[in-house]
Amino acid sequence: MAIWLDKNSRILVQGMTGGEGTKHTRRMVASGAQVVAGVTPGKAGQDVDGIPIYDSVQDAMAATGANVTVVFVPPRFAKAAVIEAIDARIELAVVITEGIPVHDTAQFFQYSQNSGATRLIGPNCPGIISPGQSNAGIIPSDITPPGRIGLVSKSGTLTYQMMYELRDFGFSTAVGIGGDPIIGTTHIDCLAAFEADPDTDAIVMIGEIGGDAEERAAAFIKDNVTKPVVGYVAGFTAPEGKTMGHAGAIVSGGAGTAAGKQEALEAVGVRVGKTPSATARLMREIMTKA
Repeated sequence: MAIWLDKNSRILVQGMTGGEGTKHTRRMVASGAQVVAGVTPGKAGQDVDGIPIYDSVQDAMAATGANVTVVFVPPRFAKAAVIEAIDARIELAVVITEGIPVHDTAQFFQYSQNSGATRLIGPNCPGIISPGQSNAGIIPSDITPPGRIGLVSKSGTLTYQMMYELRDFGFSTAVGIGGDPIIGTTHIDCLAAFEADPDTDAIVMIGEIGGDAEERAAAFIKDNVTKPVVGYVAGFTAPEGKTMGHAGAIVSGGAGTAAGKQEALEAVGVRVGKTPSATARLMREIMTKA
């Protein structure tokens, strides 16, 4: 069944006429996703490979029945684009853009929470894929077939590596939630959705240093998740006080360390690998027994 994205999802792309938007639109279409519209203000009436362009999200939704948007809009225009999508009450907005000011993200995140209509994934993320069904974002569609593992990850490249290492089992849905300090969908949101999904048997969770998201996820798992979970925390060798790769990945005052996160997860029964490959081996053991 997958979570949040399936074969019936109808996708529009904000910023489709830009270089990245066009490239990834073609990849999404090639993967079998139903991409039905693009949105670029002032370019209504144009098309990309026969996919019509509209001036606004509202127009695109009214004409095509789109219920998912993928946002490929430069950082300074991203807030307006996401707020437009929320105002149109689209069900899912996947914000790929990197480098959005945190202040802007804080505003559109709160706006989406207040609206109650739109789930945000991202920003600064690779998106979401339900292999064999649909793909909203930039995750390569040829890494893994469909299967019964759910994946949630802060890291894009580690998402791809984990999908590759467990490709013989396959995935129901993989979600790259992004590495910015404020993100629309958390580990906990994904864990809850995978727990409720009858087509997901086990969950891989990839976190990273900084913040307390993994510790909070551990507390959630203890009380709410019955399916087996394995984890990996990126950044075991990271020095304190230095931002590593993602804006949110910083260890300060001893808080947010990989070791601390590993301890919190293992305390609730989550097996944590020291490397991505070790984590994949732990999941392989679980799936082989199943």
